[in-house]
Amino acid sequence: MRIGELAAEVGTTTRTLRFYEQIGLLDARRSANGYRDYDQRDVRLVREILDLQAVGFALEETRPFVECLRAGNATGDSCPDSIAVYRRKLAEVDSLLDRMRELRGELADKLTEACARRCGLCQTPAP
Repeated sequence: MRIGELAAEVGTTTRTLRFYEQIGLLDARRSANGYRDYDQRDVRLVREILDLQAVGFALEETRPFVECLRAGNATGDSCPDSIAVYRRKLAEVDSLLDRMRELRGELADKLTEACARRCGLCQTPAP
């Protein structure tokens, strides 16, 4: 299939696919007339990239998953490097959640203090 067909099938743009090729996440084969030629393996690779980005992975973080698929594995997360990326990403999310809890507590305290200064005109939030 040509680049436009691949883009339509996976729901992205030809520009995105060219960028993936430029940074080495996608390898286009060339037909005799010079057109890029893709197959179902490429569909799977691009879907893997897009799915991972949809849950917060940076583009470079998708590379181990792509390499795992290219190595012939049934899924992009069958390889140790992919599992390591999952672990790092989960630790990053846990850290962000901890920070958000801290911020929420600080904001709740500030609201409580502000309401107390206003002689109870506000309702204080539940902890």
